[in-house]
Amino acid sequence: MNEPLRSAFAEPEPPRRSRRIAPATIMLGSLVTLLPVVSTVPWLPPLGLMLLVGWRLVRPDVLRVWAGAPLGLFDDLVSGQPLGSAMLLWGVSLIVLDMLDMRLVWRDFWQDWLLASGTIAFCLIGGRLIASPLGAHVDTALALQILLASALYPLVSRLCFALDTKGRP
Repeated sequence: MNEPLRSAFAEPEPPRRSRRIAPATIMLGSLVTLLPVVSTVPWLPPLGLMLLVGWRLVRPDVLRVWAGAPLGLFDDLVSGQPLGSAMLLWGVSLIVLDMLDMRLVWRDFWQDWLLASGTIAFCLIGGRLIASPLGAHVDTALALQILLASALYPLVSRLCFALDTKGRP
């Protein structure tokens, strides 16, 4: 078969290992919700979403823009959220992050942290609006979850970077 011509200026494809490990770690992060943690307040951050945003900001070429839909479906099936909510919110988040990535020429860590915090807050607030009635008093717990997820983002980005560079020459 004929392969498409590649120009000299084309970006190189990411290694196959990175293409496999990114969705696997995101799915493992979504499986964390199955751990038997007993709590009266939902303070656990959405680790699957945080890993999705971490991989997208650390290595934009590893995940395609459409990857939010199947990974969101897996998260919906595992976490018990209404089916399609994470598919929609994760897909929209990846599209917005891709558009912002094209607009911003250079990014530093603080901008990545701000983008990740905004994306996580958008998904958590959107999930709250989809899953629970407006009269429910869950805003304090939601704010706590957003703050904790935003504070833990540097660790998640370090984890994504460490997993990406492990085994490379």
